This record gives sequence, C-alpha cells and structure tokens, in this order.
Amino acid sequence: MYLHIGNGMVVDDREIVGIFDIDYCSVDRRTRRYLSNAQKEGRIIDVSQEIPKSFIIVDGADGEKVYITNVSPSTLTKRAGSKDPYGTENS
Repeated sequence: MYLHIGNGMVVDDREIVGIFDIDYCSVDRRTRRYLSNAQKEGRIIDVSQEIPKSFIIVDGADGEKVYITNVSPSTLTKRAGSKDPYGTENS
C-alpha cells in the first residue's frame, strides 16, 4: 500500500520508519543534528509547498530518505490506517 504525503508524492507504507511532528521533534538537539546531517547528505526531499508540519523517515531499496511535508502527522497517521492512501474514503 502507498501513503500520499502531499504534493502528489506517495511512499510505500512498508518502508516508513516513522512519522514525526516537525515542531515538536526539532526542539531536541539530536533530532536537529539528524536532520542537518540528512540535509548535508542529500537525503531530504521537501514536498511541502507551505509551512512544513511533519517529516517522514523512509528506509527503502535506495536507502534512507527524509520527506518534509506540510501534511500534519495526525492526518498522515489516519491515511496510513486507511485502505485509501489519499484519505478520501467516507468513514
């Protein structure tokens, strides 16, 4: 199954390591260092067109990537639990 993470981008949900709130998690020094290293190594893919709300760590066949998105962590989590990766199913 695939998860729509915003701006037409989808990721394989089996490769998702975690979904994190960017405001809450970026306060921690270790998280800031992790994101800084990922940026330096070219592993960050920014799919947000607005203020970013979350980041998703994906570990796939081509290595670990970090996706920055303006979709909230709660919306992404709901989509991940849904059969519809775009979260458009009627509940």
